[in-house]
Amino acid sequence: MTKKPLPILAAFSFFFFLLSLSPTTAEIKSLSINSDTRTMILFEKFCFTHTGHVTISVSSVSVTLLSSSASQPQSHRLGFFLLNEESLLQVLIEMQQQNPSFCVLDSHYIHKLFTFRDLSPPPTASFNHSYPVTSPNEYSLFFANCAPETSVSMHVRTEVYNLEPDGSRDYLSAGQTQLPSLYTLFAITYVGFLALWLYICVTNKRSVHRIHLLMAGLLLMKALNLICAAVDKHNVKVTGLPQGWDVLFYIFQFIRVVLLFTVIVLIGTGWSFLKPFLQDREKKVLMIVIPLQVLANLASVVIGETGPFIKDWVTWNQVFLLVDIICCCAIIFPIVWSIRSLRETSKTDGKAAKNLAKLTLFRQFYIVVIGYLYFTRIVVFALRTIAAYKYQWVSNAAEEFASLAFYMVMFYMFRPVEKNEYFVLDDEEEEAAELALRDEEFEL
Repeated sequence: MTKKPLPILAAFSFFFFLLSLSPTTAEIKSLSINSDTRTMILFEKFCFTHTGHVTISVSSVSVTLLSSSASQPQSHRLGFFLLNEESLLQVLIEMQQQNPSFCVLDSHYIHKLFTFRDLSPPPTASFNHSYPVTSPNEYSLFFANCAPETSVSMHVRTEVYNLEPDGSRDYLSAGQTQLPSLYTLFAITYVGFLALWLYICVTNKRSVHRIHLLMAGLLLMKALNLICAAVDKHNVKVTGLPQGWDVLFYIFQFIRVVLLFTVIVLIGTGWSFLKPFLQDREKKVLMIVIPLQVLANLASVVIGETGPFIKDWVTWNQVFLLVDIICCCAIIFPIVWSIRSLRETSKTDGKAAKNLAKLTLFRQFYIVVIGYLYFTRIVVFALRTIAAYKYQWVSNAAEEFASLAFYMVMFYMFRPVEKNEYFVLDDEEEEAAELALRDEEFEL
């Protein structure tokens, strides 16, 4: 059996990984590639309209031989190209059927931009050109190095954009150009939500607990996060640069995510409504979740601010996914512990109606949390994967709608009202509650 060459296997693995990537936020990017030996470098994915353009400027290009026995590389075997989603499978088949010396730059299914043969002669070794993209689709911008045993160093500047009818440039992908308006709408919604929550807290002062203040802080951070996201996307759309708003976005996102997980854990433990303290195991959950969220947000910044062209980008994606899964699992435990504790207490304290109400509330909260995590982690990913390139914003809208629905349900369930399920005790239903507790095991 003939053994497949390692470069082709590596290319296969890379192309299949490409399938799982969502379009990155396109903006004007400048970066340096230093002694890179990869056969394929993905710079970004972008959804073009019929007025799309890609501008690439490279300078200080050098190709270094890694061994004395390596032959001098041919300049036409190193270069940049565009590849759309429909042609991806064809390129993979072509690579499989051709001999080991086949170079992806020779494929009929790619849109070749230029090779190193087009560079100006040393010592300048540079190139600058803009290319129109007249066929609307989602494209990936690649650099290919088909010269074995070589490393490449260069400075690269990319501009990817679509032209508006008035001639202005839109640096956001065609599937994301609606995001500034979307985030603005949700930011206004959360500001109104916060005002309503503060009104409820003020009018029910005697029932307000410390957890309700944390919940108000969560709404504030969510609103600020969306405001920064809207301004950030607008600046990228118009100028190609976030102009510092991405820093504020990541700061508020970090505070918001940490607060969200903290609030879910504290509500799950019944802190400040049912008891003024946390047990040791509940403290350990917080001590695990908060540092992991710091790591997850660090990974999120690296993923968002760099791109697949850095060598460790895939690793940072894996770190983010692993940490997110661990945190999602960890926040479920306090809710389960509270349900079991209430179930045991209901057998001894003689307050059947009150315990039944608490058990029902916690069981509903458990289902709501599971539904929220499932939708935002799995359904949103599925939407992002299957949606047509023009409708990539739909996954963002679905995620924001799901988050808003989750916040509204959670805040309604644990609102500071005198007669909610936590505090009311209906003696007339005591006997019915006892029967319900005996019949209902509240198994998860």
